[in-house]
Amino acid sequence: MDDDSGKAEAMIPVEVAYATPGKQLIVALQVPLGTTAHEAIAMSNIADEFPAINLSQDPVGIFSKTLDGKTRPTARGYVLQSHDRVEIYRPLTLDPKQARRQRALAAQEKAQEKAQEKAKE
Repeated sequence: MDDDSGKAEAMIPVEVAYATPGKQLIVALQVPLGTTAHEAIAMSNIADEFPAINLSQDPVGIFSKTLDGKTRPTARGYVLQSHDRVEIYRPLTLDPKQARRQRALAAQEKAQEKAQEKAKE
């Protein structure tokens, strides 16, 4: 709002979230109306708890919907709505297709070992 009017700036509640396999943190904030997702992350100081956060590379989303700059704005362009949860995602350590292949191969090997053990009986 106009600073000369004597009225307080409109604030909205939001959350900023990040998780690792061993720890998760959700920071609740009151931010000025018009704040972007990127600004809320900076205001939350969540990177102080998780030094691995790299906002130039880590994807960011709102309630599991990635702010990718394609179907949705980027984190720098997305203006938060009341009660939004800004999520910072960790990079994938393994391609999901590769992970499925590895699990299938392990299951196949286990089944072959069982079959060989049965054949020896």
